[in-house]
Amino acid sequence: MKIALLSYSTKPRGGVVHTLALAEALAATGQDVTVWTLGRGGDAGFFRPVDPAVRLRIVPFPDGPPEETVGERILRSIAVLGEAFALSAAAYDIVHAQDCISANAVGGRCIRTVHHIDHFTTPELAACHERAIVEPSAHVCVSAAVAMELADGWGIKAAVIPNGVAYDRFATTDPAARANWRARLGRYVLTVGGIEPRKGSLDLLEAFALLRSAHPDVRLVIAGGETLFDYRDYRARWEARAAELGVEPVVLGQVAEDELPPLVAAASAFAFPSVKEGFGLAAMEALAAGVPLVVRDLPVLREVFDSAARFATTHQDLAAELGAALTDDSPARRERGRRLAARHTWTTAAERHLAFYGSQLRGAKESGRT
Repeated sequence: MKIALLSYSTKPRGGVVHTLALAEALAATGQDVTVWTLGRGGDAGFFRPVDPAVRLRIVPFPDGPPEETVGERILRSIAVLGEAFALSAAAYDIVHAQDCISANAVGGRCIRTVHHIDHFTTPELAACHERAIVEPSAHVCVSAAVAMELADGWGIKAAVIPNGVAYDRFATTDPAARANWRARLGRYVLTVGGIEPRKGSLDLLEAFALLRSAHPDVRLVIAGGETLFDYRDYRARWEARAAELGVEPVVLGQVAEDELPPLVAAASAFAFPSVKEGFGLAAMEALAAGVPLVVRDLPVLREVFDSAARFATTHQDLAAELGAALTDDSPARRERGRRLAARHTWTTAAERHLAFYGSQLRGAKESGRT
């Protein structure tokens, strides 16, 4: 089976991590897999090495003019990826887009994974998001909660195929590397995903300001955050509020691929206060590492994490649950988390994707579309 998986970036965002891991797992079954993406700012490769069994097509995407808006950049992204892919589209049995940009670029013949449903105010983004939901020929969601949103909002039935997780990579980290992070940062609460509205960054800041009164030795550490979108205004509000609260978080930005697992494993607790998620891969990686987890009380995160996580609604709740995670988290809860993470394998995800692809090909053949 010749399969094209499409993403919008080479950076370590959740959807990109998913795309590469799925591609490698599919290639391991003997499929012919190519990952297509845009190489922004001169990128000629992904944020990590990719199994050579997976073909890579990274389409150059130079920076636009300084006055280019987010909406204009989105439209240019769609056009550049779409023009490059069109030359090879007929060669693939399956075209599977992982985000709204790549789904718009390849058009309606694709399968689309809807990781989560956003609500954009930028007109170009809102239109991109809508087309990428209604136009694809088939849909996958990584959780039943998101599939229900898709059914309720658009009447679309999606297959539910959960993420895998690189369990061994986070469960068996180097003790010396963990010790290095602890020596550098002390005790810390970690979040991965950067500073942006969807990640609930302002709520986490407020929660940490409350938490530090009982745990003055604990630091707030934020990793990741490479994104296509412009969150400068939100970041400015976040920085101003941090100054008002007298809080000085450690903002690491993008962390090298080999340094991320020990950074996660060395944390005293992991905070995941996102207001929109499809699965919560970074949080599942924390469970694999045996780190106490506190998440936003969302239906999707209840579905995915169940009793392995602590749940919070307000920033006051988040502070209280993080405090409990730092002081009262039980070995039994950690073991539940490890077992949960270990059950989510990319091998299983690939097998389920292949079964879904096969059903789509059979349906197309029966209807005369191929």
